[in-house]
Amino acid sequence: MSEVLYEKREVSRARYAVAAVFAVHGAVTGSFATRVPWIQDHASVSAGQLGVALAFPAFGAAVAMPVAGWVSHRFGARTALRALLTLWTLALVLPSLAPNLLTLCVALFVYGATAGMADVAMNALGVEIENRLGKSIMSGLHGMWSAGALIGSAAGTLAAHLGSDARVHHLLAAAVLTAVGLIACQGVLDLRPAEDEEPPPRFTLPPKSALLIGAVGFCAVFAEGASLDWSAVYLRDVLDTSAGLAAASTTGFTLTMALARIAGDGVVNRFGAVRTVRVGGVLATLGGLLVVMASHPAVAMAGFGLLGLGIAVVVPLAFAAAGRSGPSPSQAIAGVATITYTSGLIAPSAIGSLAQATSLVVSFGLVTVLALGLVAFAGVLRTGGRESTRAGAPTSTTAPDPRP
Repeated sequence: MSEVLYEKREVSRARYAVAAVFAVHGAVTGSFATRVPWIQDHASVSAGQLGVALAFPAFGAAVAMPVAGWVSHRFGARTALRALLTLWTLALVLPSLAPNLLTLCVALFVYGATAGMADVAMNALGVEIENRLGKSIMSGLHGMWSAGALIGSAAGTLAAHLGSDARVHHLLAAAVLTAVGLIACQGVLDLRPAEDEEPPPRFTLPPKSALLIGAVGFCAVFAEGASLDWSAVYLRDVLDTSAGLAAASTTGFTLTMALARIAGDGVVNRFGAVRTVRVGGVLATLGGLLVVMASHPAVAMAGFGLLGLGIAVVVPLAFAAAGRSGPSPSQAIAGVATITYTSGLIAPSAIGSLAQATSLVVSFGLVTVLALGLVAFAGVLRTGGRESTRAGAPTSTTAPDPRP
């Protein structure tokens, strides 16, 4: 009995530790995003060159994420996460040091590579804890990521307002986040492979099981990227609103997503992943229709809010489904992460290209169609014969090439 209670306490402690890791990861992203204008000026790059450079984090993540499973298998989940998260927090400093386009691209490639590997490792541990608890926690973990991003961006906004040098700002932020991350990693599960378990290849393509799950994540992340980058432009250019009101639509979308993710686990535990995503798809589709049909800013803002509410839990549930989809959870999670990163990369430019050829209204018509795809394909999240971990027993206590 005492052993059972001890294990429950250990898993509960690990849950909060991983939540802190997610928050640290998000805070790095928020810290970087707010200082992009400073970095652009320091590197003396044009808007077009900056756009090219900002594609390199996704390239780096796509290349490096498949390696994360091997790292976790080789060194153990806790040690791997500690090292990968530290590399990620320290990589925050690199872009602000870049003096030109070439060095900026290299810095952002490393930034993205470390981000992707840490992302895979922490999501794998989150899935393992979810399986042991027998209930959904992934939405809340991603909500902590959003909360961390908001904190990081708030601190970055203050630093920018005070006119601080981004090199100093990012050095201080990296030092604080590295320390917090190392402390948090002490509490995560120290998963290790079984003695007879074969190590995964250092680099491998994602398994087929990840492709359909990744496609669902693709739809959600495309809608997220489009809304984050284009909602303010949509209100300004299509509905002729003020800059302040246009910016408020983006803030509202971000807050809606963060709150929905934090509250999402309760909904998933009650109704299951498939139902939750289908209902979310309906809400997101309705939100997209409100956006494209809006003749008043309030209607469009409500539409963007519904989009955020509808897609908020899809990516966490896609990671959870990937972790249960086969014998190599880390490979599947890395595959889904690669697909979603790619979606986030192409969404803003795809919306812009389509808008230039047609209009922003047509562009968000595409977003609406992809949101409807969530309704149609939510069933692929029913992996292993179950919709969510609430109906399943805990899985292996080893770290199948410790999941990322």
